[in-house]
Amino acid sequence: MKRSIRLLSLALALLLLLPLVPAAQAANEEISVTSGTQGQYQSAVLFTQDMHEHFLPVSDGAGSTYGGFARLSTLLEQERAQYPDALTVDAGDFSMGSLFQSIYAAEAPELRLMGKLGFDAATLGNHEFDYRPEGLSSMLRAAADSGDPLPALVDANYLPRMAEEEGYSDTDALVWEAMEAYGVQDYVALSRGGITYAIFGIFGEEADADAPMSGMVLSDPIETAQATVDRIRAEVETEEPLFIICLSHCGTATGGGSEDEELAKAVEGIDLLISGHSHVVLEQPIQVGETLIVSGGCYTQYLGEILVNWNADGKKTGYEYRLLPLDDSVAEDPAIAREIEDYQALVEQEYLTQFGYTGYDQVLTENQIVFDTVDDLYANYRESGLGNLIADAYRYAVEQAEGPDSLPVDFALTACGVVRDTVPLGAVTVSDAFNVSSLGIGADGVAGYPLVAVWLTGKDVKNAFEVDASITDLMPAAQLYFSGMTFTWNPYRMIFNKVEHCGQLLEDGSVAEIEDDKLYRVVTGLYCGQMLGAVESQSFGILSITPRNADGSPINMERLEDYIVHDETGAEVKEWAAIAAYLQSFDGSVPDQYAGTEGRKVEHASLHPVALLRNCSSLTFGILCLILALILLLVLGIRRLSRWLRRQRRPDLRQRGGGKPYTGGSRPKGGQLPLTRPAGTAGRRFRLSKRRYGPGRFQKRTAGYTGSHRSRPSDKPKPSFWGKAYRGRR
Repeated sequence: MKRSIRLLSLALALLLLLPLVPAAQAANEEISVTSGTQGQYQSAVLFTQDMHEHFLPVSDGAGSTYGGFARLSTLLEQERAQYPDALTVDAGDFSMGSLFQSIYAAEAPELRLMGKLGFDAATLGNHEFDYRPEGLSSMLRAAADSGDPLPALVDANYLPRMAEEEGYSDTDALVWEAMEAYGVQDYVALSRGGITYAIFGIFGEEADADAPMSGMVLSDPIETAQATVDRIRAEVETEEPLFIICLSHCGTATGGGSEDEELAKAVEGIDLLISGHSHVVLEQPIQVGETLIVSGGCYTQYLGEILVNWNADGKKTGYEYRLLPLDDSVAEDPAIAREIEDYQALVEQEYLTQFGYTGYDQVLTENQIVFDTVDDLYANYRESGLGNLIADAYRYAVEQAEGPDSLPVDFALTACGVVRDTVPLGAVTVSDAFNVSSLGIGADGVAGYPLVAVWLTGKDVKNAFEVDASITDLMPAAQLYFSGMTFTWNPYRMIFNKVEHCGQLLEDGSVAEIEDDKLYRVVTGLYCGQMLGAVESQSFGILSITPRNADGSPINMERLEDYIVHDETGAEVKEWAAIAAYLQSFDGSVPDQYAGTEGRKVEHASLHPVALLRNCSSLTFGILCLILALILLLVLGIRRLSRWLRRQRRPDLRQRGGGKPYTGGSRPKGGQLPLTRPAGTAGRRFRLSKRRYGPGRFQKRTAGYTGSHRSRPSDKPKPSFWGKAYRGRR
């Protein structure tokens, strides 16, 4: 009988749960990777981002290579054979990252090759503005005049000033004309496989901060994105279902909280968001509402592919997602390989000869050291042999360019964010040296950021150490690498006061104290120099670094190019050329000193009070005083609360004499307090406090008292508790 009841109960429970099963399956399909699940419509999208002009394969550090446009062409054709209606799009930063950028403005090889690879659309990233507005306009015109097939360029919120806006100039007019000649638009709409696709481009706030000389005006990404989606819905006239794609150069992150995730949360109507700028490899899409966010890394390491199944209401019913590696197993497209060879010959002829090098593959030295990769630099806060080598190269190059009679270089520094590649094992070539520091352009209009030499006070130098120790966790690209300096930091110390002590490394190996008011000559790259002004904002106004002239007067940061270092011929000393010259100066191979650390950045993790408070800054002292004051107030508050609660629990403390409440005020007439027991305290011990009423008055007022034996007065006079003659225990 009991068994029958159990079976009946189980059957009834299953019947009650049965209506919930379809809903649970539907919810699972929305967020899970499906295999072959068919919706009413299917959209196939092939995507890249942050290719950074990696036309040629590069070493993976393990004996193999990856990437390259000739391989990318082969893989694209293979996928299009399987999905003939697939779109191919790019989320920006297609330029700046190899020697091919030296012909960016004159030849526009990036967009022309992307056109031949069949890209449908792309957006602009911050590095497309490295050559400033003039370089961008020249590149767009060169691409438009080439007659080659080109991808559509979409950019909705990062544009020059309008004619009626304050600050409008001839440069803005030049860029508008070039954009019109190319056909840059907020969005484009195209029909493919019975579906209408609307593709628009959005530029992020961090990307804008990383393009200090772009000359563009940033409109709010979220507001502009929503307005563009609304325009698309209102303007695109089609009887086909509409699928909206955002090519975003805002950035995403595996840990959440990125600009692109906020964009997807705030903007309604984006079906697919291709995320560029952050170089993140997303193994699975991030789903925010009905928006899927995808990202496939950088440097043509992967080709991303996503197949989205959706119904007539725009609801996603499933997707398939793959990142296809461009490794040695992918054959090169011969036609694209020949195009790249032609561009390579042009680079050698037009650019490398200016620096005395004969070709791309000219060997500078041999390397037996496994240096950090760029990912290692971003992932770890510590001294790096690669960073040390780059900073040392800056000092060496300036001293060589200026000659023995020039002013000495006290310090040199570089930042993680400008290191674009590592020094490979084996033969190190000219192109390898360029790839390490491949960004930007100088005042001469020639590819490559130049070095600048300025003066900093010792206090500013110490602030640079604090920037490195305190801000790197918030912004890994701000991690610094030094030459001629050393410092010790404690991760447990207060932010912006993590450095315990620092010094100047002298040639004999000794360490000299850095003096706050002394001026030191410091060399860095032009981009790093431009970003020094951002230190104050990044440290919430607590730290500042002010580049100065030799006489100590602050320099005008808008004229930082006046401090570019030139060689004896008047040519700018480029960052990459400094690295190449330093590598070439080695006797056959890279010195072993760069295989490990040299004590330039030393971690001293300690919770010892002396270590925490050594060289305490005024900020730390003020915060500690505030904390102590808060603790004191908390203790006093708890003490007062405890007294109040004790009074509430004990009537003998709350009432005095005859059970009547004691209301304070003056003593009764006669000068004596009542000695009767409070009501309800019969049988209890009852004491009058000597401390409260005084030793003399205590003796007089307790005469004849018959309460507790511990408080019973004696006929023998008591010595004063506070008198000097008293020698007993208190």
